[in-house]
Amino acid sequence: MIWTKLALRAILIYNTQNWLAINTTRKDYISVLILPDGWKDYALLDMASGEKLERWGNVVVARPDPQIIWPDTSGKVKWDCHLRYHRSIQGGGSWERIKTTPERWTITWRSLKFIIRPTDFKHMGLFPEQAANWDWIMRNAEPGIKILNLFGYTGGATIAAAKTGASVTHVDAAKGMNMWAKENAALNGLSNIRFITDDVLKFVQREQRRGNRYDAIIMDPPSYGRGPGGEVWKIEDRLHELVRSCAQLLSTNARFFLINAYTTGFSSIVVENILRVALKKGVTSGELGIKCANGLILPCGIYARWERAEIVKRSPSGPRR
Repeated sequence: MIWTKLALRAILIYNTQNWLAINTTRKDYISVLILPDGWKDYALLDMASGEKLERWGNVVVARPDPQIIWPDTSGKVKWDCHLRYHRSIQGGGSWERIKTTPERWTITWRSLKFIIRPTDFKHMGLFPEQAANWDWIMRNAEPGIKILNLFGYTGGATIAAAKTGASVTHVDAAKGMNMWAKENAALNGLSNIRFITDDVLKFVQREQRRGNRYDAIIMDPPSYGRGPGGEVWKIEDRLHELVRSCAQLLSTNARFFLINAYTTGFSSIVVENILRVALKKGVTSGELGIKCANGLILPCGIYARWERAEIVKRSPSGPRR
């Protein structure tokens, strides 16, 4: 795609079939709502009254979602599912197994395969809206470049990047998440990934001292967390420091920098501003969403992206058909 000069700030809703532009009043910022494309093994079937109904492969799951504050108008009481997550008033929650399901199974997005497993904290081990970012990563990466993925979780972005032939360093403080990511890598037959269990900021600072450089950086910082040595992470306190440190790891021919976040109350403009302070020009931001079968869009997170001008110039000039 080619970004044109706009007199007004444009808010764009994009997927591989559709563009919608709405003009507002601020100059120089472009906010884009991106919907993933290419899913056959995942679908958002319905959503109402604080819950969503999803299909993960052949398994139908009902889970709570705080964004879904509108009432049921489509017969939610008739939802037929295999698993349902119930929150506890004491915190956390548990799964109700309504029908027989495997403990884990595999789903596919395009050529990528992922292990799915319901966790105690209601996650499934994958965020399907991230397919929009995987698509962008795979268009911008190429064989031989070095990519750093921070807060790598179970490796969705890592697998997408490595599939292009790039050399990927995957860092997460949780040993269990890294083990899951390694399983996903093996499932995809990938050996061009280095897995590191470490505090992300400490790792980046050590990479600076070593003089290591990367051609692209991806990060998905949590709102709050602890490193393996008890290090405390709070996104509002540490994100700017981390992004500034990461900017110093970029090679002279760096291609892109992607930040994804799920922090409640954070505007995508906040993350964009942090990236702009570090990298100046070439930054866009927006929301990720998933289109439901009922036609509504579920907002799922925010992102900010930087890419080199020559990368933008050679992108397609419009939506793919």
